[in-house]
Amino acid sequence: MAFTGKYETESQEGYDAFCKLVGIPDDIIEKGRDYKLVTEVVQNGNEFTWTQLYPAGHSVTNKFVIGKECDMETIGGKKFKATVSMDGAKISVQFPNYHHTSEISGGKLIETSTATTASGPVVLKRTSKKL
Repeated sequence: MAFTGKYETESQEGYDAFCKLVGIPDDIIEKGRDYKLVTEVVQNGNEFTWTQLYPAGHSVTNKFVIGKECDMETIGGKKFKATVSMDGAKISVQFPNYHHTSEISGGKLIETSTATTASGPVVLKRTSKKL
């Protein structure tokens, strides 16, 4: 399937501002800034298992079916309910404090998280290469 694979962060834009906005502690931001996040995706039709491996052995796995409400977890451990949608080849989901999209472009996983603030959007864009 289109998303299935293991990906490693190649570049990211807006990391510090986004992490501060969503409440990630400074020490964790510092540890993660140059960390090569590994994302493992298993897609079976509309069913996904999406795992992100963070520093210090921390990982978050979300399992979801496109168009169905599911239980999800943020990187900070907050649990919430959401419905993941697919628009063309782009996956989209509303997290508690931001909107997240994922797509495969040029063989790379492009993830964009956008938080809206009074002074405008704060965007984290992560590009990951397939391993």
